[in-house]
Amino acid sequence: MEQQRWLLLLFLGVQLLLMGAFLYQNPHCHGFISFLRFLIQDRPEVREELPFLVQVSSPGIRYWDVYSNLSQIHPVDISEEDLPNCPIVSPYINGPLKVMIPENLTMEQVVEKNPLVELGGQYQPPDCWTQHHTAVVVPYYGQAQHLRDLLFHLHPFLQRQQLHYAIYVVNQVNNTAFNQGKLRNVGFWEAMQEEDWDCIFFHDVNLLPEDDRNLYICDIFPAHVSVAIDKFNYKLPYGGYLGGVFALRPIHYLRINGFPNTYWGWEREDDDIAARLKLSGMLLLRPHLLFGRYHMLEEGQDPSHKQRPQRIITKWSNICQACKNGAGRPWGSEA
Repeated sequence: MEQQRWLLLLFLGVQLLLMGAFLYQNPHCHGFISFLRFLIQDRPEVREELPFLVQVSSPGIRYWDVYSNLSQIHPVDISEEDLPNCPIVSPYINGPLKVMIPENLTMEQVVEKNPLVELGGQYQPPDCWTQHHTAVVVPYYGQAQHLRDLLFHLHPFLQRQQLHYAIYVVNQVNNTAFNQGKLRNVGFWEAMQEEDWDCIFFHDVNLLPEDDRNLYICDIFPAHVSVAIDKFNYKLPYGGYLGGVFALRPIHYLRINGFPNTYWGWEREDDDIAARLKLSGMLLLRPHLLFGRYHMLEEGQDPSHKQRPQRIITKWSNICQACKNGAGRPWGSEA
């Protein structure tokens, strides 16, 4: 009897260890262990301040500047082969973030605030080896101010998570209706030709993440990440909503046969993607509403709603294509 009791306790202990390992590696299962991580992290004592125009916050919650404590990241004087592995939980993650955009933001300010981003729009932690390699694909249709705001906020957000990442802007030219599916498909294939990314985030240009515990890494299933947008009172507008920010592994992309090319504007594309996921047999993951929070930038007039679907011409450029061409702008190409 005593031996059976010890065997039962041993079995339960092994199950707890396996469950703990799963939660540690699963960025979209933010439960009790995620709160423990957040509580035990060190907090920076000094935060950078800028003259900001926009601040989105809620009373009673402590918010952090997205650039706070990033000055602690700097290259180390050792060879790349001797770099340690990055920790499982990045020490720069703070939780809720202020969404603050400088008045009259310029691309030069974005460059100045992100000196460790390489030409080509890529970033790798300079002091450790990371296991996570993420490409962010941004369909773009002339929203120049939105793009600057996104880059200003998203670059430090991703650096806080100690990712190897690059941001790809897929620019639609010609005054035709917006075709997000085509732009996403172009961005995916161009990104995969440049690097062997293990995760692709398809990201609307007007959404800024509000919590850096919303990890931009992929899981075993596709994930709809922007589950709590302020415009929709931080909840899903409806159960099948898949707009905003969507994460896929390359194998997931192939299993759903990419994104539809036949939708102009924003009608019914989400329903098509949901149907492709169902047919593929894959589950859809979503982070907790406390983590998947986003601020939506104000929308300007969109000429695509007034255009008939015509032949579309797409042009791809990563976030430093202009720099490669000698234009001296390592943050985007506005063709």
